[in-house]
Amino acid sequence: MGLPLIEAGKHAGVTISSNASPVDKFIELNGLRFHYLDWGGNDKPWMVCLHGGSQNAHMWDFTALAFSDRFHIVALDQRGHGDSDWAPDGNYSATAHQGDITSFISALQIDSFIMVGLSMGGHNSFRFTSNNPSLVRSLVVVDIGPESRRQGGERIRDFVTQDDVLDSFDDFVERTKLYDPNRPEWQIRGSLRHALRQLPDGRWTWKYDKVLRDPIRRSAASADRNPELLWELWCKIQCPTLLVRGGESDILDREIAEEMERRLPSCQLVEIEKAGHRVPGDNPIAFEAALGRFLAQFS
Repeated sequence: MGLPLIEAGKHAGVTISSNASPVDKFIELNGLRFHYLDWGGNDKPWMVCLHGGSQNAHMWDFTALAFSDRFHIVALDQRGHGDSDWAPDGNYSATAHQGDITSFISALQIDSFIMVGLSMGGHNSFRFTSNNPSLVRSLVVVDIGPESRRQGGERIRDFVTQDDVLDSFDDFVERTKLYDPNRPEWQIRGSLRHALRQLPDGRWTWKYDKVLRDPIRRSAASADRNPELLWELWCKIQCPTLLVRGGESDILDREIAEEMERRLPSCQLVEIEKAGHRVPGDNPIAFEAALGRFLAQFS
C-alpha cells in the first residue's frame, strides 16, 4: 500500500539521519488512550510534534527521519485522530486539546522542549506555548495563524465531508489524487496507509472520528478560532519562533503571515516554494532545510 519508511524518505530526497524507526506507544490521558510515535534518544533534547486536523502522527515521518539523530522526537495522535481514542462525548474543543497536551508533557516528564505544529496542531502549539512560557524553548508553527482564508477551509471541508466509506483502498487513493494532484501516487499511498482502516465488511474508511467529518460540527468549531483571542495568544509568545508558510497555501495569507512576524519580535517567517498547506509533505526537502537553519541557531 506504500513504500517502506526509509525507502520513502530516500524517494522524497530527505536526509536519512539514521536508520531509526518510530516505536508505537500508548498512554492514558484524561480518560482516553492516546497513541504516539517515539523516535528514541533519551539523551537528546525533546521535540514534540502535533499534526493537523484529519491527519495523524505519521505526517512528521520525513521530518523525524532528518532530525532524530539530534532530537528525541515524539509525535502525538491527538484525540479522535490516528490510533488515539475518539472522545465519547465529542469534545474536541481547544480546551480539551490543551488539557491533553499538558497531561502528555507531564506524563513523559518533559521539562523543556521544541514544539512543532501544523494547522490544527499549529493552533494547539501556539496556544500551549503562549500559556506555558517556561516549558517551550522554541516554537515552529506551520501554515496557520490567528486568521485563515475561507477558501482553503472550504476546500478541506468539502474533501473530508464526502462519503466516508468506499469499497477499496484504491478508491481513496483516486479521490486523494484529485484533491492533491501535485503529490505523487507513492506518497499518497504511504500517507493513506496510516489514515485509513478496513471495516469488517472489507470496505475502507477514515480512522479519525466521524464527528469531525460532520459539516455542521465543523462550522460550530469556529468558536475556538476567534481571531481576536488568537492574536492575543500569538503576541504573548516569548520564545524564538519559526513561522512556515506554504508558498501556494490557500489557508494562510502572505499578508497575515507577514503581520504575524511583525507583531511578534521573536518570529522569523519562511515561505516554502512548491508547497501548499501541508508543507512538510508537499516539499519535505525545503521544509527540512528551513527547520534545520532555525534549530541550528540554538545548538
